[in-house]
Amino acid sequence: MTQDAFTMGIEEEYLLVDRDSFDLAVAPKGLMEACTSELEDQVSPEFLQCQIEIGTKVCANIGAARDDLKKLRACVAKHAATFNLAPIAVSCHPFADWKDQHHTDKERYDNLREAMGAAARRLLICGMHVHIGIEDETLRTDLMPQLSYFLPHLLALSTSSPFWQGDDTGLASYRLGVFDNLPRTGLPPQFSSWAEYERTTGTLIELGIIEDTTKIWWDLRPSHRFPTLETRIMDVSPRLEHTLSLAALLQAITRMLCRLRARNLRWREYDRFLIGENRWRAQRYGISEGLIDFGERRIRPMEDLINEVIGMVAEDAEALGSMREIMHLKEIVEGGTSATRQRRVWAEAEATGKDPGRAVVQHLIEEFNADL
Repeated sequence: MTQDAFTMGIEEEYLLVDRDSFDLAVAPKGLMEACTSELEDQVSPEFLQCQIEIGTKVCANIGAARDDLKKLRACVAKHAATFNLAPIAVSCHPFADWKDQHHTDKERYDNLREAMGAAARRLLICGMHVHIGIEDETLRTDLMPQLSYFLPHLLALSTSSPFWQGDDTGLASYRLGVFDNLPRTGLPPQFSSWAEYERTTGTLIELGIIEDTTKIWWDLRPSHRFPTLETRIMDVSPRLEHTLSLAALLQAITRMLCRLRARNLRWREYDRFLIGENRWRAQRYGISEGLIDFGERRIRPMEDLINEVIGMVAEDAEALGSMREIMHLKEIVEGGTSATRQRRVWAEAEATGKDPGRAVVQHLIEEFNADL
């Protein structure tokens, strides 16, 4: 509970689109060189040639995260514009065909394509990953089953992928369904200790199935490179401020669980089957149909659940200096997630005889740049 505890880092993946056609575009070599010269290792290619990934530095608080993420987004947008391109922070392009995309020429991605076949080829998806600093390894494994309870809440609030290849999928997060085709995804197992985690994952490493734990893609995992817990379940958010609110919520929940632990208390660990049902509800409905309250044994509206969570973490948000961002979650619940807004734009375009897919991409470009 020290001042330097609960640091955060945010990683986002963006799609690059042509400003005229709104189709996906390959990241030119010059774009990557320009971004790298300004951002160094905070920017990198992603699996597909139409993607670009950024990552903040280690941030002590949400204010530092805002400054860094804003700089990263602005830099990518600025250099992309010189090539008549624009980045969009969305988990699925509304009308692109995955069969038309090609993976980046890099050994890691070559190996992934070879190992996963068509399951990897379909990964025309982008996500948002948030790292929360937890120095103690034992504490990381202790927190994982408790934090897992809140993963569906985070997914529901972040949903941004209702469309796939020009069709409304009926899901708020189609991205998750695509990603779940890979092995070693989904909710994390429960481990009794750090030693059990290392022993279990080490089996796959010893057999040569994976080279390290970066090839384990659970919704929540101990980071391979950093002393953090990395949450990977969220769709990427078009709006900068929504990204920050979700990161702030995760940081505050983590602190709340550690605060309970210091008082010899803990959040109840629910069966993965039940949490998985809420995960599906979040994937299918986003925030529109609520989640199961396992204690009360009923489905509760997201507005009630988020108000309750805000109350639970208020002390922690105050201590972390993120109360403004936490309260901003109410705007997401009231106004809808990106999936809601995309469907609204699509319907309005159809009603006025416009191309709905192009209208959605134009909307996503505007949202990306709104807070820069």
